[in-house]
Amino acid sequence: MNYSEKLQNVQDEVNKVIKGKEDVVRKVLAAVIAGGHILMEDIPGVGKTTLATTFARSLSLDYKRVQFTPDILPSDILGFSMYNSNTKEFEYKQGAIFCNLFLADEINRTSPKTQSALLEVMEEGNATVDGVTRNLPDPFIVIATENPYGSSGTQLLPESQLDRFMVCLSMGYPAHEDAVKILKQNASNPVGKVMSCITLDELKAIREDVNNMFVKDDIYEYIVTLVEKTRASELFSMGASPRGTIALLKMAKAMAVIAGRDYVTKEDVQSVAKDVLGHRVKLGQKSRAQGINMDKAIRRLLEEVS
Repeated sequence: MNYSEKLQNVQDEVNKVIKGKEDVVRKVLAAVIAGGHILMEDIPGVGKTTLATTFARSLSLDYKRVQFTPDILPSDILGFSMYNSNTKEFEYKQGAIFCNLFLADEINRTSPKTQSALLEVMEEGNATVDGVTRNLPDPFIVIATENPYGSSGTQLLPESQLDRFMVCLSMGYPAHEDAVKILKQNASNPVGKVMSCITLDELKAIREDVNNMFVKDDIYEYIVTLVEKTRASELFSMGASPRGTIALLKMAKAMAVIAGRDYVTKEDVQSVAKDVLGHRVKLGQKSRAQGINMDKAIRRLLEEVS
């Protein structure tokens, strides 16, 4: 079934609130229907939290948000067992993670111990507390925001954590015209007017379509060659993992579905290559010495692989 019209409606609803960031909105939606998690890296105040809230409303998702600070504990995320003096037994109290869309706000301001609480839930869709494993709602999506490294109170996320995010996106400052529009709509609470465009069952069906989409062998070859090149090229000191290969394929499929197609093109792969691979690779010493940033390195990578 072609869901491109409904997916366009979702984008239209989000774009009513998030002005001038159509490409970011499209890629966040692609990651959601591809079954992945999203890392938003940017300075505070550009609308990352508003973006997550708006998507939750437009996709009919149960939404919870935790502001990550140094004193947040894993039990705040996963839940904990509390002794009930009436029943003489320990009872489990759910943590904030039990929802469809979990917003981990400023994830790189909390301790590594708390960050690690997300590793299992992001990869396996369940949470283990006191030896008991509990399934999370389906679908389950994490949108995490982080301030640029070097900001007050931040620390680098470990590679194992970064690799679990399907994409890493940045919104950036709005253009002048968009900033004026944001200012004009500020008093009218635009998020409260966002309409639900897709039900949970429809979202699950779209994910199934993305997962089952036919892909030609030359696209598989192209994706694997791209990722292998990150491990061999002098541009990078650390290449992308096999998980990155799978993420690149899923994102390319999702971009095709949003475009209303049932097949993947190399342009679909190229359009999301930087977003999928950029946080999984590290620039080599030679690249840094030559002033090559991640955007330029990924563009060169795409030029080198036919």
